[in-house]
Amino acid sequence: MKKSEIYFSIALDDQHVPEAISWRATDAGDTIHFAKAINIALWDRNEAGTMKIDLWTKDMPVEEMKYFYIDTIGAMAESLQRATNDNAMAQKMKNLCEELMKHVDDEQKNQPNA
Repeated sequence: MKKSEIYFSIALDDQHVPEAISWRATDAGDTIHFAKAINIALWDRNEAGTMKIDLWTKDMPVEEMKYFYIDTIGAMAESLQRATNDNAMAQKMKNLCEELMKHVDDEQKNQPNA
């Protein structure tokens, strides 16, 4: 059986707030990648529930955080459709993404310096 591993490294300040997030995957060589945020969800087979890890760095702007979550929901919709073939649920998630994008766009248009 082939084994693949993903490693995350989180640099924390003295208040335990992430300053830097890096990751690498054994299948992607030795290249270290950097991120401003991570969102990991695992389905725990023993607890039959979701375990989550959400981290973001100090320099993650609020606007980028909103886009990050919209993109995450969109990616989950694609995964859900492939995994379950539930087109209706996937479409509802995609519709939510469109609604959220409109909300963020409207928010930016209404900012005084926009």
